[in-house]
Amino acid sequence: MGSSYLFTTERLGFRTWQNFDLDDFAAINADPEVMHFFQKPYTREETQAMMDRMQRLYEERGHCYFAVDLLETKELIGTIGLGWKTFESDFTPCVDIGWRIGKKWWNQGLTSEGAKACLDFAQQLKIKEVYSYATGTNLASVQVMKKIGMNFCYEFDYSELKDYPQLRQCTLYKVVL
Repeated sequence: MGSSYLFTTERLGFRTWQNFDLDDFAAINADPEVMHFFQKPYTREETQAMMDRMQRLYEERGHCYFAVDLLETKELIGTIGLGWKTFESDFTPCVDIGWRIGKKWWNQGLTSEGAKACLDFAQQLKIKEVYSYATGTNLASVQVMKKIGMNFCYEFDYSELKDYPQLRQCTLYKVVL
């Protein structure tokens, strides 16, 4: 299995999505705590659609929100990776970095470790700048952005969350590679 990783860190392996990931990723996406800063938990079908989108994005651009395994146990911990955002804003279209990992793996430094590796991967792809954003109250994600060397840009109203006033105000970070 190890040889199928696109890149690794000390503890994590990054790869494209496989059909066998659906059960584990659907469980993570269905957890209300994990999805607290999203519109709602995802159904199994929505998780499958996201995996399919990520696979297409990888084929088109050479990056996506990757499937991430804990190397020690080969468990899927969630996703960390590089997306492509085209919604209406001052900073799009752009490459963004994002993450979503299961509760079991929170507060172990795995997200920061993985996100740093994704920025290195972005550099190899000759990507010049990477953005990240989160709902302003998502302090854990903002902390990761700071930890991996991103700089605060500004706050903005995220157009795709206009029907979710408690989530709409987002904080934007950026790093130049």
